[in-house]
Amino acid sequence: QVQLVESGGGWVQPGGSLRLSCVASGSISSINEMAWYRQVPGKQRELVAIITSDGKSNYVDSVKDRFTISRDNAKNTVYLQMNSLKPEDTAVYYCNVDLADTHYPDEEYELWGQGTQVTVSS
Repeated sequence: QVQLVESGGGWVQPGGSLRLSCVASGSISSINEMAWYRQVPGKQRELVAIITSDGKSNYVDSVKDRFTISRDNAKNTVYLQMNSLKPEDTAVYYCNVDLADTHYPDEEYELWGQGTQVTVSS
């Protein structure tokens, strides 16, 4: 069984920084794309950033030049470095991973983390 565990959320003042981490553990065969989403109450979950297995990344326009997604394949971990945070970045952040496990190595599926709250306010 594979699970994702997120950490790094919290409260920060506008202009501050936070770093989110998401570790995949268990019987992992391979990991493809890794991504971060966010959601505020009453709104749809939004893709924030995504990174491919070979390190190519893409961002929603509202976080470009402020957020950086990265991954450590040896540690099955994806990070989201968030700088110059704004109140509108306040949300629950979820990691999302496309992976295959050792039981069915040819069948890729999507897994979600439990979510971590990020609050930006003065």
